[in-house]
Amino acid sequence: MGSREQVDALAAWLREDGCTVKSGPRVTEDGYYESSVLDKEGNAIEITV
Repeated sequence: MGSREQVDALAAWLREDGCTVKSGPRVTEDGYYESSVLDKEGNAIEITV
């Protein structure tokens, strides 16, 4: 199982690699913790726990 720290670390690593953080980190209406990142090709990646 993941943790908030892992979501934050992966989003930061992807940002450093040139991806755009679209939103987050945040708690969703369903209670999940997530960050949404756009990869270099513009595809949305959701990192969620």
